[in-house]
Amino acid sequence: MMQPLADSSNPTPRLQKLLDLIDNITTTTGKNVPPIVNIEKLRSLPPDTFGRIWADFLDTNHLKPFTTGPRRKQLHDGIHVLTGYGTDPINEAEVQAFLLGAKLQLANMLIGLGLLRVIHRNLNYRQQFSWDRLWRAYQRGCQSQFDPDTWQPELLWHLPLAEVQKIFSIAPR
Repeated sequence: MMQPLADSSNPTPRLQKLLDLIDNITTTTGKNVPPIVNIEKLRSLPPDTFGRIWADFLDTNHLKPFTTGPRRKQLHDGIHVLTGYGTDPINEAEVQAFLLGAKLQLANMLIGLGLLRVIHRNLNYRQQFSWDRLWRAYQRGCQSQFDPDTWQPELLWHLPLAEVQKIFSIAPR
């Protein structure tokens, strides 16, 4: 998930509002699930496994696992691990483009558009941005066999990351 920015374009309050909205909607519709990601369990796995790399990703980026809301929200950081995209707004936009390619959903399009706005308003990100990056991420999603609504990473945490990527036909970056 995105890290806070060091200037006035910090999207964190808006991001938190979006996450809270997702939780409220899924509570109302009965789609919340119990916590899936147990960070201590993932940390106890061998170093090259998908689960351990997931835990290391969270630790490196000073993130806590999502433990509320629907499966798709709680498993979001695993998509960063599978795809190799980081947590800054450009990489987060690449995750959304990948998800659009894997399974077109309006929510990913809206989140992606919001990220493009953040990128546009920040000169540093705007200078690093290229449409080609988003297109490549979208194509990776199209070429994958990944369904963000049905994957079950909890059954794959013990496998090497490269094997999990192979299962879903996700080419390494």
